[in-house]
Amino acid sequence: MKDDKIKRTDERDIIFARMNYKKGTPVYDDYYSRNPHKKETDEALRAMPQLGGEGTATYDPVNSPIADAAFRFLADIKQYSEGEVQPRKDTPVHPTVMTERIKGIAKFYNAKLVGVTKMQGYHYYSHRGRPDEQYGKKIDRYHKYGIAFAVEMDREMIFRAPQLPEAIAVTKGYVEAAVIGIVLSYYIRELGFEARNHMDGNYLVVAPLVARDAGLGEIGRNGLLITREYGPRVRLGVVTTDMPLTVDDRTALGIARFCRECERCVKTCPGKAIPSGPESEVDGISRWKIDPDQCYQRWRSIGTDCGICLASCPFSDEIPKEYTDKLKTSKSVRKQILENHERKHGIRPYIKDKPEWL
Repeated sequence: MKDDKIKRTDERDIIFARMNYKKGTPVYDDYYSRNPHKKETDEALRAMPQLGGEGTATYDPVNSPIADAAFRFLADIKQYSEGEVQPRKDTPVHPTVMTERIKGIAKFYNAKLVGVTKMQGYHYYSHRGRPDEQYGKKIDRYHKYGIAFAVEMDREMIFRAPQLPEAIAVTKGYVEAAVIGIVLSYYIRELGFEARNHMDGNYLVVAPLVARDAGLGEIGRNGLLITREYGPRVRLGVVTTDMPLTVDDRTALGIARFCRECERCVKTCPGKAIPSGPESEVDGISRWKIDPDQCYQRWRSIGTDCGICLASCPFSDEIPKEYTDKLKTSKSVRKQILENHERKHGIRPYIKDKPEWL
């Protein structure tokens, strides 16, 4: 398994892991003894109101717990990401047939996009950062294949960003992706092959990189996977396995070229966390690097995961296929997409009113 000189991400450094480190614990002492420069920032963030909590701009005593309940459910089921592998059956398992079957099951359970890639070292975190009992564990056991899938998040809910409906749509996406991944991994293990679901709170992989290499889309300026069909308005799931599968090609849509000319997410980001200008080399690859601390600080202030960069991306709305087919090669098409978006939404779509059921 080759790394192609791409530096692997250490989960201990991501903002979601860091926010779980509690003062006075061995995990806390270890992390900040090695990263003292992050301690002051992290303490300030931890002192802010919790996401969805009282004191944030979007707090609602009745509606905010909808998102909290979804995350509590995810925390309860993440233990089912791994499980016992049943004895291998004599039934022949053909890679092409099984790939179609896996994709069919995923879509039957409401995945909109599904692809398969051969796993590379850079797909995996180098070390675990959460939960505490797994903190610091080196990740050195890989599966050969990764099944990546995307569930769509409701357009009108996302267009209400950064208000609470956006966060409710996001947590629903995490729940749907988790359930799809659990079903797929249980099924594969039932056939006698190893399989692991990677879901909220229990990832070993960087899901957008696996999804990109499985052909679901390309990484955009906002650091998110942008798909042809739904833009960044998706939640991702990944199941890794040693069951033989056939792999998909990466997409060459031309998202990076479009992002260089668009910059809607730069202009609308309340935390100024998304860089302007061209890509730069980061950890061995050419990409844009967002500032996660500034991004997350706005989350804690607003009380939701913001989502403005999702809502402001022109690909979150419908773009005709005849345009996306020419995205990479035609500057005039890219200009037309931006003009159409501006005419329809201004700088970005925003629905002020809550849905009636909220």
